Amino acid sequence: MKTIDIHTHGIGGFDTRTASRKQILKIAEIQMLGGVNEIVPTIYAGDIQTMRLHMKTIKNSMELQQEARDKFTAQAAIIGVHLEGPFLNPDRCGALNSSAFIKPSVQAFNELIEGFEDIVKIITIAPELDGAVDLIRLITKLGIIVSMGHSNATYSQAEAGFYAGARGVTHLFNAMASFHHREPGLAGFALSNKDIYVETIADPYHLHPKTIELIFTAKPPDKIIIVSDSVKETRTTPVAGAKIADSKNILIGGATTIMESARRLIQLGFNEDKIMRCVTENPARYLSHT
Repeated sequence: MKTIDIHTHGIGGFDTRTASRKQILKIAEIQMLGGVNEIVPTIYAGDIQTMRLHMKTIKNSMELQQEARDKFTAQAAIIGVHLEGPFLNPDRCGALNSSAFIKPSVQAFNELIEGFEDIVKIITIAPELDGAVDLIRLITKLGIIVSMGHSNATYSQAEAGFYAGARGVTHLFNAMASFHHREPGLAGFALSNKDIYVETIADPYHLHPKTIELIFTAKPPDKIIIVSDSVKETRTTPVAGAKIADSKNILIGGATTIMESARRLIQLGFNEDKIMRCVTENPARYLSHT
């Protein structure tokens, strides 16, 4: 089975904030060296024209790979893009630039993806924003996966997003309201709904091992997807204590590739078959809408 990372911004000094195909292809090369067969490069939230520039760079890189696949066998195949924004809640920006977040609207969405409809696989949206539910419904009809994240959603708002068509939750527990016994929020919805997929960053920093254990206890094993959320600063080999954070100690991205994360969880005692499905079968099924 092919290994697939559906949420990666970059790695080893390169990221998706570029107009250079060489940089995107370098990300694909480094990911392949780390045992990843396919990637969905993730675009940072930004103004629409900047996001479109970055999508164009990735689309050109995809076309280059497809035209000369024999030449690029040492690279992970680029199979689409994941847009992390711009329809996100500034109160839950995490390391993203909240000034780039905008209110959901059909006009803004159409302007964003025009000409890129064939490569946009996933878009992360905060379902509680005014207009988000209607936009989720439209995006779903277009065949694009909606993942809920960077969100202050209540349980009922998350549920509304799900019934409008959202199929996933972006990096569960990170950049969302904390679980509360009187208001479970998006995190509680993600854990208790058996049909929604959840992204899990399984490096040593984003989630406590017992939190990861909770996810595997609560969720059907076929609904968990291990993602790297890797960034430019992510190293190409695992280094003890390599925490990827800014000066305020806000985590800005994952510290390990999905294969390094999988190996770590297996070493911690997680079931190997279940873990490997989280980087192979589960993301493949998610992307195929089954």
